[in-house]
Amino acid sequence: MSRHAMQGFLLVFALGLVSGSGQSPPASGSAADKGALRIEQDQQTRAIHVYREGGKEPILTQNAIPDNRPYLHPIVAPDGKGLLTEYRPSHHLHQTGIFWGFKLVNGRDFFMKWQAENYRRVSANTIQQRGQQVKWQTVYDMLDENGNVVMTETQNWAMSAPGSRYVLDLEWRGEAKTDITLAKYYVGGLFVRIPWHVGSRAEAVNAIGQRDKDTEQQRAVWMDVGIQVEGRDDLAHIVVFDHPDNYGFPVPWRVDSQMGFGPNLEWAERRIEKGKTEVIRYRLLAYAGDLDPVAMIRAWKEFVKEY
Repeated sequence: MSRHAMQGFLLVFALGLVSGSGQSPPASGSAADKGALRIEQDQQTRAIHVYREGGKEPILTQNAIPDNRPYLHPIVAPDGKGLLTEYRPSHHLHQTGIFWGFKLVNGRDFFMKWQAENYRRVSANTIQQRGQQVKWQTVYDMLDENGNVVMTETQNWAMSAPGSRYVLDLEWRGEAKTDITLAKYYVGGLFVRIPWHVGSRAEAVNAIGQRDKDTEQQRAVWMDVGIQVEGRDDLAHIVVFDHPDNYGFPVPWRVDSQMGFGPNLEWAERRIEKGKTEVIRYRLLAYAGDLDPVAMIRAWKEFVKEY
């Protein structure tokens, strides 16, 4: 880790001792939670829809098409005003809401190639259908040019809706079915496509205070992107927390010119041996209003304590 990155990392812990002026994002499962959720699954398509208990429209959809990469879209803002994700915008046709895509696995592109020649669904199931937290899982095989499995990826998701926020926890597991080389690239892994358009009011801020284009490929323990979407006069945000147990922590972040972003697990070339399983954990928060960096640091520290 560079001296600059280490200074920023230490700053996170120092700020965590300071009392912030805003509210700390509520923890999933707290006594004050009133945001009960339920899951319904389409038995034909296997799509998983998350609803507020008593609600008639889903607030989040997990798409699990047999011959496409799994992805989350749409996600409705916690207060119901606007969407937080976008599917295949004209400027990045390969970006599908919130998804996981390595750029180069044994030379094969799983970031820009998301269809049948690269992905095959194994299963998509609900785990916990009702309550303050709901859970689901998708399992997909990643295929080489001959249709052989190079990796089986499992995404274990948990969602809660405390107060005016969503909390989404992801445990990603990648089991190498052959020896794997991940090439060095500027993007690879979890990615978030927000609904950016020309003229959009948007901002990216990381845990060490860098903003917008200055966040590109910079190491930080979290990244927050906010955007004013249709139906809002303030910003709606998605923040992603990295975890100390993850490879390369704290990793550099990809932030593209249209504010799509994600932690870059391919910042250096590396190998995963056949039979090994890599485990990566992230937490995503969705909320509206102003970013409170001190409150966000407290929320990140709480995430780390829970896992």
